Amino acid sequence: MASVGVFAGLIVVVTILSKSHADRNVYPSAGVLFVHVLEREYFKGEFPPYPKAGDSSNDPITFNTNLKGYPDRPGWLRYIQRTSHSDGVLYGSPTAEHVGKPTIIEITAYNKRTFETARHNLVINIMSTEEFPLPYQAEFFIKNINVEEMLASEVLGDFLGAVKNVWQPERLNAINITSALDRGGRVPLPINDLKEGVYVMVGADVQFSSCLREVETPQNQLRCSQEMEPVISCDKKFRAQFHIDWCKISLVDITKVIPVHSNRPDLGTGVLPDIGEYNPPSESLKSRDYFADFLITLAVPSAVALVLFIILGYSLCCRREGVEKRNMQTPDIQLVHHSSIQKSTKELRSMSKNREISWPLSTLPVFHPVSGEVVPPIHPDNYETTSMPLMQTQTNLQSQIQIPQQQSSGK
Repeated sequence: MASVGVFAGLIVVVTILSKSHADRNVYPSAGVLFVHVLEREYFKGEFPPYPKAGDSSNDPITFNTNLKGYPDRPGWLRYIQRTSHSDGVLYGSPTAEHVGKPTIIEITAYNKRTFETARHNLVINIMSTEEFPLPYQAEFFIKNINVEEMLASEVLGDFLGAVKNVWQPERLNAINITSALDRGGRVPLPINDLKEGVYVMVGADVQFSSCLREVETPQNQLRCSQEMEPVISCDKKFRAQFHIDWCKISLVDITKVIPVHSNRPDLGTGVLPDIGEYNPPSESLKSRDYFADFLITLAVPSAVALVLFIILGYSLCCRREGVEKRNMQTPDIQLVHHSSIQKSTKELRSMSKNREISWPLSTLPVFHPVSGEVVPPIHPDNYETTSMPLMQTQTNLQSQIQIPQQQSSGK
């Protein structure tokens, strides 16, 4: 297990072991990228050996990291582990606010084969440096690399070397590394070996080079607005290994940034002091009469509803004109017409009940015009004729029985 710091383009590995086997002390600097690798080989000695010789490296091991006494890590510290067969990585950039405050990280390793755990403590002692933070900071977005690949010392060293050739600073260091997923990026499709991308922030002690300033030209800004790749002269020095999105590069001069001071109160630790049981201030509370609230909430709406009900009942029941009053206001001629219509309607209804339904022609015997014989009906007596329309039956009868036409005397 090691701690990696970056100074002037060089990767410096610092690991200090304490007397306790379970605790390790690391000493990162404020404003400098901190990387700590959780090696699976280191924790394998805490678990029973694999049944088959030579297969101990196949144990699936995952890690859980949290600040001691809390469920999560500090805000500046991140953790990533792709699979249970790869090493975990703690990384982040501590600030000057954390200087002089030892941070104890509890590391719990889980062996998914034996369901056993091993716990170690990592003590992070953040140190202050006079030369950090560097005044000129640039953030690059690399599209073809994931965050765990960028955290490797060899890849990070190659990138800092390329930046140093373009920028030509005296001091150069990596400040922070952030996955594109933490900035709202989307998970790439699992085709063509696509990467999620990573943001890398570096700092230097000299002004930005002309190559880095080219992205701020009006021509390149127009191309970026049209989602076109800008023309950067030094892009070929990165293109062999790193595909940089120059439209997302950020150049910040912290000497010209106006600090914003907020009047927010200092936040505490979030833990109440242990002062015994809680005694509510019962003597200071006064009794309250809720009768007026009851009248306003229930009695007043009920009274209004009762008044409306009385008005509606009076309008429907007591204001009816009646049949006699209506007939008195109606002319006699209209009453006579109405009475005659009612009598005619009743008479038609009584006549319709007593009428007899005649049988269709298709059910009667038919006289053949040629032979003179009586043809039996098309349908038997027990046939339900009501299911077939009368006109359709007569049409079928005419198509089946054709009457021969008389020939003229000349022919």
